[in-house]
Amino acid sequence: MSASAEQPRDIRRPAPTPTDGAVRPVPVSDAGGGASAEESVSHLSLPDTEARLRRRRPWSWSPLTTRILAINLLALALLVAGVFYVDEYRRGLIEAELQTLRLQADLFAEALGAGAVQDLGDDTVNISGEMARQLVRRLEGPLSTRLRIFEPEGGLIADSRLLRGPYGMVQIEPLPVITERPGFPARVANQVYDWVMNWLPTNDHLPPYSEAPLQSGDDYAEVRSALQGEPATALRQAEDGRMMLSVAVPVQSYRQVLGALMVTGTDKSIDDRVRTVRLDIIKVFSAVFSLTVLLSLYLASSITRPISRLAVAAERMRQGMNRQFSIPDFRQRRDEIGDLSGALIDMTEAIWQRMDAIERFAADVSHEIKNPLTSLRSAVETAARVKDPEQQKRLMAVILDDVQRLDRLITDISDASRLDSELSRAGTEPVDVGIMLNTLVGVYTTVPREDGLVFKLHLPSREKLVVAGLETRLGQVVRNLISNAISFSPPGGTIAVSAQRKGNVVLFTVEDDGPGIPENKLQDIFNRFYTERPKGEKFGRHSGLGLSISKQIIDAHHGSIQAENRRDAEGNVIGARFTVCLPKA
Repeated sequence: MSASAEQPRDIRRPAPTPTDGAVRPVPVSDAGGGASAEESVSHLSLPDTEARLRRRRPWSWSPLTTRILAINLLALALLVAGVFYVDEYRRGLIEAELQTLRLQADLFAEALGAGAVQDLGDDTVNISGEMARQLVRRLEGPLSTRLRIFEPEGGLIADSRLLRGPYGMVQIEPLPVITERPGFPARVANQVYDWVMNWLPTNDHLPPYSEAPLQSGDDYAEVRSALQGEPATALRQAEDGRMMLSVAVPVQSYRQVLGALMVTGTDKSIDDRVRTVRLDIIKVFSAVFSLTVLLSLYLASSITRPISRLAVAAERMRQGMNRQFSIPDFRQRRDEIGDLSGALIDMTEAIWQRMDAIERFAADVSHEIKNPLTSLRSAVETAARVKDPEQQKRLMAVILDDVQRLDRLITDISDASRLDSELSRAGTEPVDVGIMLNTLVGVYTTVPREDGLVFKLHLPSREKLVVAGLETRLGQVVRNLISNAISFSPPGGTIAVSAQRKGNVVLFTVEDDGPGIPENKLQDIFNRFYTERPKGEKFGRHSGLGLSISKQIIDAHHGSIQAENRRDAEGNVIGARFTVCLPKA
């Protein structure tokens, strides 16, 4: 049932069959190993944009892959660099080495105090230089440290690195341990390790270590402290970069300070242990690095390859504009890419449906306009040959009716064609359906009607009926339904308008006392240009788009509209009822 009075007919038509061999898109799954959309059209020439997208497909050239690798590897590199830079392990080794040197110095000082002291008489004792040198030489070997003894005045008594020979004192240095020459990979690894360690900043800012030709206890702060009876330690930097660890303790006999023992070592063993730990970290880092790269490449390929395929398919559809191309189906992934693929597939299907609807609309419009044009041309051609003024007058009336019919038809077609774009651009707002119905019904009841129609409005007394939508378009739906009810209601009939809320939806109905709707046409009346008008209505007064536009508006508001017949207790049709359902705001 619509607002037109032409012959009853159902002009719905099936979607036109494409003449260029196009078919509906069939989703292509990436998991099935079948031919992809790209392979099926590889013979076509690619536009510049698509060629650019295809060049990005290999992971090695993908900017997204580069970002994933950079982020994952940067975090790993920062972690490993932190292990190298924050050298708490090395500091702990230095503290342990100083404690070991202190223990050795205490033991050797006690031995010197017990076995290298000579009595000078008058209760005076001192350290025997010869005995001290012999004892120092015997102890220095197993300890691998340098021992020096200073007298209270600061002079050097004994040095484990000095030997007395026939031509004077000879300084000795231990030879490095002979080890097997490492292979080329090990040498490269050691060079890289040394380069990295020299490049990394250090927190060690140590005073330089130097020896005067004639050594004195005054040259070393820790010796001066030991000569005053207080053990002390010191760290210095040698010219070759090694750290020199030094501990000085007093040599005492019955609490009398006879001299100071200075024990000196290097951080060679510490560096070896730190190097071993760091090389182990590098080995673990290499394994984790390789695993991270492989996992990153897998992650990147699982992201970039589907996105690239989606982009290429979308570009081909944009360029080709036919249904030969399809969007790859990744919905089985159940992730964001699957959601994107599903959204693109649904969007593509919606576009094709919209294009089909536009094509059908154009065909329907052409068909509807052709009828009055045919009648108009026939009347004009006949009027040119008729000489009778009365016949010419009747023909001119037919021409005027056809022109008015065309004007109404074109106006409604224009409104229907711009409805979608308007609904997509406009923003929704809260609409009180009760207030809207009260206002519109009041428009029809303000002035007494000649046909005697009675309007009844039933609204809940305290409940607000608020929906989200466009008030002007929802008002248009109400006006269309009321106008439709007026045209089918008999003189003196009743048109009832009511509204209520049920759960999460708002319902409003428009009822009339007309002849009702054929049971097999309850859905057809919402088709474009459908005509099922009451008897006696002048032909061409309505375009047949009223209910179609109303359904289009309600669908855009995510609601529904349906028609049904009202029946009495015996089952006889006593009128029609239109029910609109909208989600509440």
